Amino acid sequence: MTDYITLRTTMVDTQIRPADITKFPIIDAMLNVRREMFVPDQMRQIAYADSIVHLGGDRSVLDPRSFGKMLDAVNIQSDELVLDVGSGLGYSAAVIGKFCEAVVALEENEDMALESETILATEGCLNVAVLQGTLTEGAAKHAPFDVIVIEGAVEEVSDGLVSQLADGGRMAAIFSQKGQGVMRVGYKTQGKMSWRFVCNAYAPVLTGFHKTHRFLL
Repeated sequence: MTDYITLRTTMVDTQIRPADITKFPIIDAMLNVRREMFVPDQMRQIAYADSIVHLGGDRSVLDPRSFGKMLDAVNIQSDELVLDVGSGLGYSAAVIGKFCEAVVALEENEDMALESETILATEGCLNVAVLQGTLTEGAAKHAPFDVIVIEGAVEEVSDGLVSQLADGGRMAAIFSQKGQGVMRVGYKTQGKMSWRFVCNAYAPVLTGFHKTHRFLL
C-alpha cells in the first residue's frame, strides 16, 4: 500500500523547501492537501513526482516546485478572494483555500468541473466554489478578485481577466515563448498591469490563451 503521507513530506522536503519557498501557510497546505486525490486514479503513483501531471487535453496539475513558486511570489493573504483559472480537478484550489478567504475555481471542461466539486467536498474544502465556464472570460459575477492565478501557460492574458482583478491585485501566470516558459507575477495599478519575472517554468498553453495573430491588409 502506497504511503502517501511520506511521499507528500518528501515532496515538500526535496522540491519545495530547496526552491526557497519558506512561507509557512504554503508549506503547511502542501503537506496536508492530498494531491493524489486530485489526479486520475491511474496517475496517483506519480502524483508527487517532480513533474506535471497531465489530466487530459491541455489540463494539468503543475509540478510542485512551479506551483509553490507561483504561490510564494503572488503572496496570497488570509482575507483575500482568489480566482483559480483552469483548476482541473481542484488541487490548486484546495491548496490555495487553506490560506485565503475564499477561492473561485474556474474550469471550462464540464466533466472536470463536476468531478472537482465532488473531490473538493469530500476533502472538506468548504471555502472553494467551482464554476464551469470559459477560462478567458473569468468569473465576472464574483469579481473583483484580489489575486488571479492561472494553472497553465498563456501566450497572452485576456482583457476579461485583467478587468476582474482589483486595483492593487496580483496575477500569476506562466508565459509560453517559443516553447520556453517564464513565470511572471503582474501587479495592477490604476488599471495597468506591470509584470515581474519569477522563474523559468513550463506548462501546456491553455485553450483560449494563444496569442491572436493580426494580419495587416
